[in-house]
Amino acid sequence: MLTPAHIRAARALLDITQPELAARAGMSKTALVNIERGTSVPKPATLSAIERVLTDAGIEFLPGDAPGVRLRRAV
Repeated sequence: MLTPAHIRAARALLDITQPELAARAGMSKTALVNIERGTSVPKPATLSAIERVLTDAGIEFLPGDAPGVRLRRAV
C-alpha cells in the first residue's frame, strides 16, 4: 500500500515538487499536500494515479519487512 512516506520519498528521489506531481496525477496541490501529511484518506483511484506517475518516472516500490522506494536502474 502506498503511504504518505512513500510519496514524499519518491518525490525526493525524482526531485519533483508537490505541484508537479499533483499536475501529473491530475489532482490539486492541496489534495496532494493533505495526502502527504496524512490528514486525508485518498480514494483508491487517486493513489493509483500517484503511483502510476511515480513508477512511470522510474520509482520502484519495495515490499517486505522494511518497505521503501528506490530508483530503477537505467537499462
